[in-house]
Amino acid sequence: MQCNAAPTLFTLQYIIYTCFFFSDPHLFIHSLVNMSFKKSIYLPFILMTMLLLHVSCLLVDTIYNNNNNPSEWEDGSGYYLPSSFGTTSRNDEMEADAWSMVQKNGNQFTVNGQPFYVNGFNTYWLMVFAVDASTRGKVTEVFQQASSVGLSVCRTWAFNDGQWRALQKSPSVYDEDVFKALDFVVSEAKKYKIRLILSFVNNWEAYGGKSQYVKWGKAAGLNLTSDDDFFSHPTIKSYYKSHVNTVLNRMNTVTNITYKDDPTIFSWELMNEPRCESDPSGDKLQNWIEEMAVYVKSIDPKHLVEIGLEGFYGPSTPNKLQNNPNTYAQQVGTDFIRNHQVLGVDFASVHIYPDSWISQPTAEAQVAFTKSWIQSHIDDAENFLGMPVVFSEFGVSTKDPNYTITFRNTLISTVYNTVLNSTKRGGGGGGTLLWQLFPEGTDYMDDGYAVVLSKSPSTSNIISIQSNRLNTFNSLCSWNCRWGCKKKHLMHNSLYHDEL
Repeated sequence: MQCNAAPTLFTLQYIIYTCFFFSDPHLFIHSLVNMSFKKSIYLPFILMTMLLLHVSCLLVDTIYNNNNNPSEWEDGSGYYLPSSFGTTSRNDEMEADAWSMVQKNGNQFTVNGQPFYVNGFNTYWLMVFAVDASTRGKVTEVFQQASSVGLSVCRTWAFNDGQWRALQKSPSVYDEDVFKALDFVVSEAKKYKIRLILSFVNNWEAYGGKSQYVKWGKAAGLNLTSDDDFFSHPTIKSYYKSHVNTVLNRMNTVTNITYKDDPTIFSWELMNEPRCESDPSGDKLQNWIEEMAVYVKSIDPKHLVEIGLEGFYGPSTPNKLQNNPNTYAQQVGTDFIRNHQVLGVDFASVHIYPDSWISQPTAEAQVAFTKSWIQSHIDDAENFLGMPVVFSEFGVSTKDPNYTITFRNTLISTVYNTVLNSTKRGGGGGGTLLWQLFPEGTDYMDDGYAVVLSKSPSTSNIISIQSNRLNTFNSLCSWNCRWGCKKKHLMHNSLYHDEL
């Protein structure tokens, strides 16, 4: 009886062992080693069954992936890993498909159905440098160096109004050579797999800004009394809309792709650091944001749109005013929660400058503020806005009397680690953009915040580690994971290893 029943029982046993193998191969091997010699006669059957099942799974998976997502392959561990974890580059395998539009899924960015958490940088002057052949190479250098440390997004200006090397010399009148320089910037960014956040206008006088628009209006005979009339006068708003329309519909002379169709562009930014101090209630700026966000989307519904705010809380959330860096911040006409609840705005932006914002000069105070400022806005993005938040400017100025390279590295690490805590749980901390990355030989453009990677190996290392951490997370966590993702355990063990 025992001999007759044994094959049936052991057949069932090796099927169970087969299932056991796929659920946890390490434990399976341990169990197999401890099998009795008598049972080991069934080992060939077990192994053969495993092999046949595994081959069948691979064939089915190949067919599935060819029809759905050829960029992912089952590695037997319960989740899908990109080919970058093997011998083939993910970007090489899906060159054409990978460069698709960045999208938003709830409070996360996605590309091709996978999360896209951002480690990026600012270099605002790229277009101006690209105009002149003698400085154009610096644009390439910036992208090369950024790519070498894994930075994936660059924020830069798509404006220069009425100034030296102006893109827009007067309303709707453009310098084609400068526009071609912007075309070059976009094309170079794509070469190095870096996406761009392009800003339409400045709140400040540098590169023209809203004050230049008001000057144009006054020259045309308009009765304007404040630079903040930029936000409310119909003619000035029409100047701005014309510029937006021109940029969105621009055909890139290098790539022959219209800007509004180019996945190289991560998002559009309505304005760099908008403020409307003449109206502390925030109504004037709010109305402008509502109008312009919808206008951009009416021309380009494919790309993401953000405002460009610094993150100051306003009258709509009196309980949050205490989180502002100072009392003045609540009087500049911005309102973080209210402004970002506007139709057409896809993600929030926040800037971080504790060295110039808060009164306490100590490093400890600045680090403490940075942590609380970031966490407060991540909580708001998740609980009130339902969108990602990008900390799109942060840095430490060498002009600060208390500046040291050690403190700069500490602040950068604080920003990275605080946002990473959100990333690990799939939260709304969408990423960070360092202000700002410079190549060598551009010191005369430095506002004190420039980071030259070749001169700052310790800072470069911190940036590179953060990039690798985010790339690991982006790769491990696929929205269409079909095998029960075990990413949490792997992320817990790997995210803090500098060897990444």
